[in-house]
This record gives sequence, structure tokens and C-alpha cells, in this order.
Amino acid sequence: MELQQETCDILIGILPLLGGWTLDLLLGDPSCLPHPVVWFGKMITWGENLLNCGKHRMLKGALMAITYITLVFLAGCVISQFAPILNIIIIFYCLAGTTLIREVRQVFLAVDRSLEEGRQQVARIVGRDTSGLSAQEVRTAALETLAENLSDGVIAPLFWWALLGAPGMLAYKMVNTLDSMIGYHTQRYKDFGCWAARIDDVANFIPARLTSLLMILVSGKLRLLGFVWRYGRQHASPNSGYPEAALAGILNCRFGGCHIYFGEQFDKPYIGEHEKQLDTDDMKKAIHINRMAEIIMIVLVCLSYWVCH
Repeated sequence: MELQQETCDILIGILPLLGGWTLDLLLGDPSCLPHPVVWFGKMITWGENLLNCGKHRMLKGALMAITYITLVFLAGCVISQFAPILNIIIIFYCLAGTTLIREVRQVFLAVDRSLEEGRQQVARIVGRDTSGLSAQEVRTAALETLAENLSDGVIAPLFWWALLGAPGMLAYKMVNTLDSMIGYHTQRYKDFGCWAARIDDVANFIPARLTSLLMILVSGKLRLLGFVWRYGRQHASPNSGYPEAALAGILNCRFGGCHIYFGEQFDKPYIGEHEKQLDTDDMKKAIHINRMAEIIMIVLVCLSYWVCH
């Protein structure tokens, strides 16, 4: 009887995760619904406009980042305590696998119609200046983002759910949003966004490497472990290089190169050596790898919850 009760409790604990994940698979991020990341963005914009000036910008940026992350985590705890059914919605909003897959598909379809349309479409999912990109660079940018988003938008949120539940997942989303908005090495953000970028590096250290391992496992190309280890460390980011290297190895292509962010040029080390022309088949293969890695991660998280409870 006690065993049956324990099993029932475990299933009840896992159901919000499976429910939120299923909603993401079916719906992605519906544009007609309000999204917490939009609210996070408004908070960050308000704080940055208020604090990113004068002296002690690094300290003010650190205080803002830590305050926002703490507040979001506490809000998640309150929701989990008093309205646990809303955990399904939190998990749904914190996962971004389906939306990016749809966007990447649209990029490849758009660039096949016209280069300008492809540039406009890829600008929806990347932070770099896309106005001067070639068709190959548009496709490359989309696949780089797909690989990085598998870590940031799927594996990392699930990892933090396994550690800290829905509040941890929500706090991670704030960490990631802070980094995506102010975690740049530009003149404007290099001091104010320094802490946001470092916190994001720590939060993604394990998930990024786990993502690359899952991608390699589902591809069946275990020989790529050495490739990922070699090229993943060369990326300007301590984390993004690993999933990008995994996808570059699986597709036998090359990522990296010169990019423009906020009017400033950044030269990223190349990942891979084969300058292959990317096409729709590569996109479909990349999406398949993403989905399979996501499914395996869901299974692993559920098993870890079962073992720990």
C-alpha cells in the first residue's frame, strides 16, 4: 500500500513537467498569449535605463541581476506552494524547443524564396546584424542558433527543473534573458552586463556539455566526442561552443566567423573545417537531432525524479 502511494506521489510530481512539455510540443509560444520573457525583458530594460550610467556600473549591474533572479525564484516558490497547478504553465513557458524549430524551418524556406526575406526571417532569432549576410550565412546562423537554443531553451531548463523544480526553471529563464539582453562585450554592456553574463555561464556550464553529449548519442557518431572537445573550447563563450560543435560535427559543416553585434565586429573562431553548403536536408537532420535529444532528456529527468523520490 505504501509503495502504491509513493508511486502515485511520484507520478503527481512528474505530471506538471510532462504536461508543460506536451503543451510546448503542441503549441510552441502562442503569439496571442502574454509571455513571462516579455515581462522579464521590460524589467531588464527599465533597470538598465535607470542604472547603466555614471559610476559603479558593474556593481549596479550585479545588484540588478541578482535581485531579479532572486525575485523570480521566490515568485516561483509562492506559485508552487499556493497554486501548484500553475507549474504546468510555468514549465510550458520555460521550454522553447518547438518555437525555435518552427523559426528555423521558416528561415530555410524564406531564404530559398529570396535572400532578403531570409535575412529578415533569421533576424527574428539571432542578435547579430543580418543585413549583409549571404544565403549560406543565413542558413548557418539559423543552425547555430538551433544548436545553442537546444541547450538554453530545452536542456538547461529541464536540468534546473530536476534540481530546483519549477521555481529553478523560472529563475533560469531570467538568467538567460538577462544574458541575451545585456550580456555582451560591447562598450555599452561590458561592465553593466558582466555579472549577468558570468551567472549565465555558470548556469549553463553543465547543461551545454550535456546537450552536446545527447546530440552525439542520438546521432550515433561517438567518434565526434573528440571533435566537440577540441572545437567547443575555442568558442568565445565557455558554453555555446559545445552544442554548436556537436551539430557542426554531425552535419560535417563549419560554424563561426565574423559577426556584427550592435554595430561592432566580433570574430568568432571557426568550429569545424568543412565549408559545406547547407541545404534543407541539413536543416531537417538538425531538427531531428534536436527532438531526439529533447526526448532523451525528458526521460532522464523523469527517471532522476523517480530515483530521488
